[in-house]
Amino acid sequence: MAFKKLPKNRPKIEQLPTSAPNPAFSSPSAPSRSSLPTFPLSSSTTTAFQSQLGHFLNAHLKPCFTPQDLLTFLKNHLHHHPKFTHLDLHIFRYAAGLDSFRHNHATFEWMVRTLAITHRFDGLRFLLEFIVSNPCPCSDGIFSCPRTEPIFRFAIYSYCRVGRFDDALIAFDNMRKLIDGLPNVAVYNMLIHGFVKYGEHGKALGLYNRMIKDRVNPDVYTFNILISSYCRNSRFELALEMFKEMKVKGCSPNVVSFNTLIKGFFRERQIEEAIGMAYEMIELGCELSNVTCEILIGGVCKEGRALEACDLLIDFSRKDVLPNRYDYFDIIERLCGDGNVGRAMEVMYELWRKGNVPSLIACTVLIEGLRRLGRIEEAFELMENMLKEGILPDSVTYNCLLQDMCIAGKMVEANRLRLLASSKGLDSDGMTYSILVSGYAKEGKRKEGEHLVDEMLDRGFIPDIATYNRLMHGLANEECSLRRR
Repeated sequence: MAFKKLPKNRPKIEQLPTSAPNPAFSSPSAPSRSSLPTFPLSSSTTTAFQSQLGHFLNAHLKPCFTPQDLLTFLKNHLHHHPKFTHLDLHIFRYAAGLDSFRHNHATFEWMVRTLAITHRFDGLRFLLEFIVSNPCPCSDGIFSCPRTEPIFRFAIYSYCRVGRFDDALIAFDNMRKLIDGLPNVAVYNMLIHGFVKYGEHGKALGLYNRMIKDRVNPDVYTFNILISSYCRNSRFELALEMFKEMKVKGCSPNVVSFNTLIKGFFRERQIEEAIGMAYEMIELGCELSNVTCEILIGGVCKEGRALEACDLLIDFSRKDVLPNRYDYFDIIERLCGDGNVGRAMEVMYELWRKGNVPSLIACTVLIEGLRRLGRIEEAFELMENMLKEGILPDSVTYNCLLQDMCIAGKMVEANRLRLLASSKGLDSDGMTYSILVSGYAKEGKRKEGEHLVDEMLDRGFIPDIATYNRLMHGLANEECSLRRR
């Protein structure tokens, strides 16, 4: 008879088969047998299942096993078994009821992590309460087990991640009973961040006040979480007060602190204050990040002050505080869109000279802007600089610029660009050759054109003899036309 597929919530078996007595369910520290759910199977099927489990246990878990033996069994055997993997908590409880066995922090940690990762939070709550009643043997001396706080911290994080804050706070209070001294500030931050994430700003602030009352010093992450929460709740003035409180408590703000406030200033349309905050950041020795520049330059541009944003970028570059990999594509695109291509070129070359190499997208946008205005020589110069820097353009932009150069009668420069591109790894395609052959034909340079046609033939870009004849006749006819003139 085939077993029925177990439901997704993985119910637990009513009892565990073993030759040894099983006092786990009568132990005062363990739940009673009646509290365990049963499988929705017939009694014959349940008996068969328990028999299989009994054989599996006897094969891999010998009598008088140690916590390390149990951990090895859970990790290497039970965890990977397709039918029994969900019975790990039952095995844990069975072991806890044996007189010769006592769990330690290794089995506690494995079970806490397993239950949390698989979202079995009711079982996790039982396990944490069990740990409180049955501490690790490391705690038998005058000090508590050093792994207790990390174990509870993982459980608290898991509860916060799914919004089970009542369970998280219970776990936090239980942890405080077991550890030596005060909890680590990271545990408070975890809870505060969880409250903020789920929109519980009041509870987050209450926990912060409790933290101060407990004489646990907040760190920069604590303040950043609360500053961000104030900004999200449109209470920017209180966010600034929290920023000041951070300084009073001797906690140095980091780049996240400044980014949050700069963004808040822009939300409040306080542009000068946002710019001032960036300069305060520089004065305090806090490095600008790419995110800082994106917030600042984007915010200034949205207010229609793109030229001022250019001045800021150049000033940051001259002060050597602009991040090396900052992509200033947005400001180039905005300037080109406003028809201010000249200023866009000035910004790009100014930053480029200082080591801030533009991205391919920024270069492409500027080349297209120059082409639209007929400034082909400047577009050619920019692409030449790109290739020398190892920035390879896309084939469409590359071919369009070559065509513009051919139309403008700059075949020498166009072919030089082709050779440079080829040396940098950008192979010419059939369209590239066709454009250049057409350009040579218009200038009456039959010999150069025929040389390119031969290259096209060698590389397989000429599909048939008719195409070859058309190209060669075009070169000959244009040469004759120019001679007659």
